[in-house]
Amino acid sequence: MKLRSYLSGLLALVLVVVVGLTGCSTAPGGITGNYTEDTLHVVENLLGAIDLPTDSTNTDTVQTEIRSQINEYIARYRRETKSGTLRSFTTMQTALNALAGYYTSYGTRPIPDKLKNRLKVELNQAKLAVERGN
Repeated sequence: MKLRSYLSGLLALVLVVVVGLTGCSTAPGGITGNYTEDTLHVVENLLGAIDLPTDSTNTDTVQTEIRSQINEYIARYRRETKSGTLRSFTTMQTALNALAGYYTSYGTRPIPDKLKNRLKVELNQAKLAVERGN
């Protein structure tokens, strides 16, 4: 009986450690800490979300994931002196604030073409700037 209790406790401990380590291995939004990779990753995800068809069934899920990724990205790089002053970051921050503001104000309504075009321009500028190291 003691052996069984000991084994079940050990198994529970091993499961907690495995789940804890697996959960800590990558950030939920894909933010890794590498500014260049993270910026390119966020740009691609945002461009995909912006181009999502209006009749898409997973709009709520995509919006939730994008909002989470925006929050993680801004929280990670805003206070860093190395990335916070780069042109690519300030352009990204402008685009992210515009999209987050739209999501907050209008929920899952389709993004207007004027905002889509502006976001695409800003995101592509940020992508080019980060690829150049700015």
